[in-house]
Amino acid sequence: MIENVKSTTTLHNGVQMPWFGLGVFKVEEGADAIDSVKAAIKHGYRSIDTAAIYGNESSVGQGIREALSENNLSREDLFITSKVWNADLGYDSTLAAYETSLEKLGLEYLDLYLIHWPVAGKYKDAWRALETLYNQGRIKAIGVSNFQIHHLEDLMKDSTIKPMVNQVEMHPKLTQKELLSFTKKHDIQLEAWSPLMQGQLLDNSVLKGIADKHHKSVAQIILRWDLQVGVVTIPKSTKEHRIIENASIFDFELTPEDVEQIDALNENVRVGPDPDNFNF
Repeated sequence: MIENVKSTTTLHNGVQMPWFGLGVFKVEEGADAIDSVKAAIKHGYRSIDTAAIYGNESSVGQGIREALSENNLSREDLFITSKVWNADLGYDSTLAAYETSLEKLGLEYLDLYLIHWPVAGKYKDAWRALETLYNQGRIKAIGVSNFQIHHLEDLMKDSTIKPMVNQVEMHPKLTQKELLSFTKKHDIQLEAWSPLMQGQLLDNSVLKGIADKHHKSVAQIILRWDLQVGVVTIPKSTKEHRIIENASIFDFELTPEDVEQIDALNENVRVGPDPDNFNF
């Protein structure tokens, strides 16, 4: 039951992952990153998602430490995610990248570590490194990001552990229905990055109509839709009032008709790179 911002889904290895979290893509190292992480944790968020390539792990780590102290929380109360970048994909280089991320974040472990992109010929060696770290108890859960169905099939063919999470671009213009069905079938939790399509959906007339009906914002409608279709979501914001607003989605429910209307907006349009045509 998804009742509040702290509600969790159970990954296939038994780890509890919050349905809702803060993403920090394009949040610069420094005060913005520190303050957004602190604001999110203060207002109940328990999941923070960063990546090596974002260049803000040090500030995210500082925000986490300050928030833990100020809110009387322990590290175990939080779910922290980072990702290994393309240049570091490989067995030894992925192991080294993990240590670098931990050092920058100032943490002893990550709750979730992801392969950021499915670079052909490289992601299997990186996955072996993630399996090693997981088997050593140094990561609570491992997964991938931006993997299509064929990437997942290829990875699982040779792996001893299947991914617990696949984090992909997903929003009403890119509903990822086939991928969602595949991941549900294989008990891999789908997670949405850029759920608001980097703000491009906020003037959509269909979404505005649904928002008016529920006395909510368009952003809240989209984020509620994510949860109702079974997808973890991590909207980004650096403004405290938006961080609060984004999480105020647990006091209403979309009707089946609302969900159908939102699903019908799909155009398979991306704001990020296509995983099959990305110049890695």
